[in-house]
Amino acid sequence: IQSDLRQAMYHQLTDQTVNGSCQGPTSACNKSADGDALELPTFSTAAKVRVIITFALCAVSAVCNLAVLWAASSGGRRKSHVRILIMNLTVADLLVTFIVMPVDAVWNITVQWQAGDVACRLLMFMKLVAMYSCAFVTVVISLDRQSAILNPLGISEAKRKSKVMLAVAWTMSVILSLPQMFIFRNVTITVPEKFTQCTTHGSFVQRWQETLYNMFTFVCLFLLPLAIMIFCYTRILIEISSRMARNNFLSRDVHLRRSHNNIPKARMRTLKMSIVIVTSFIICWTPYYLLGLWYWLFPEKMEKTVSHSLTHMLFIFGLFNACLDPITYGLFTIHFHKGMRRCRQSSNARTELENNTRLVQMSRLSSRRQIASDVHSASTEVVRESNIMNRS
Repeated sequence: IQSDLRQAMYHQLTDQTVNGSCQGPTSACNKSADGDALELPTFSTAAKVRVIITFALCAVSAVCNLAVLWAASSGGRRKSHVRILIMNLTVADLLVTFIVMPVDAVWNITVQWQAGDVACRLLMFMKLVAMYSCAFVTVVISLDRQSAILNPLGISEAKRKSKVMLAVAWTMSVILSLPQMFIFRNVTITVPEKFTQCTTHGSFVQRWQETLYNMFTFVCLFLLPLAIMIFCYTRILIEISSRMARNNFLSRDVHLRRSHNNIPKARMRTLKMSIVIVTSFIICWTPYYLLGLWYWLFPEKMEKTVSHSLTHMLFIFGLFNACLDPITYGLFTIHFHKGMRRCRQSSNARTELENNTRLVQMSRLSSRRQIASDVHSASTEVVRESNIMNRS
């Protein structure tokens, strides 16, 4: 019983990947000095820092992703497939921003789950949908760009293919997240005091079943997307390098030299995008998922080795990926720059219009005052002349 309670209340790693035995705020959950009695989680200093940083990331991510979404969705009814991909990735990041981040922050504040059983199941489902969709849409973008480089003549089919892949990505995100609705539930303990948590505790008959589910989620959520991304961008770089080598050998006339001169720019742009895409994904999530893998395989050893503060830091670092995506997929695209330029121009136009309106209003007010002053002066003059005539 003590072991089960310790496992049920331990929620340092698995609350945000929604794969662990007990999901909850990552506040301190400690054993007493004798190693037997369980101390319930508290709103620790590390958890307070995590809440502050999470809300800050939520604000930054919301502003950046909404800006990208606005820029990508504006500019006419017909949108390129690249803009559609960017919009889908932004929507996925907004799900993380408005579901994963607030739930994590509020859960850390309340410590125990207070939203009821239905919200427990639904929010755990939505959290995993958000995280799956981010990974899968990133894979779709990688596959789309690989197709654009390796098969440039098939650009006419790119939009249709990207829509199909996006539909598959979102459908798989929902399907793979459905088990969350059934394995999560409210669990209440009465020792050492009444405490309610949203957890998977009791949903798995044996430990290996839970580990198998966690490993499956780990592969689908991280390993498989990472492998596909690396494969795609490796092929892109190899293809561009081979084209450059062929052009260096075959180009003789001016036209080919001009085409050759454009290849390095395309290669560098693709290389930069590839490095940013893969590196941000790896750097942000690899430490957290590896720590989760360690916990799933050797929970007791990890609990004794890893501090609570480190798990806080690693999860926050993973959330930072939602802030990097709008930079990676937005600032490197022409449409985003055009959209932001239109935004600035519109803002400047509104400011100029407001200034002009203010000047016109001030001019009218000044004119009215001048007219009133002239009328008053004329009236005074008439009265004065009338008095003089009366005296005469």
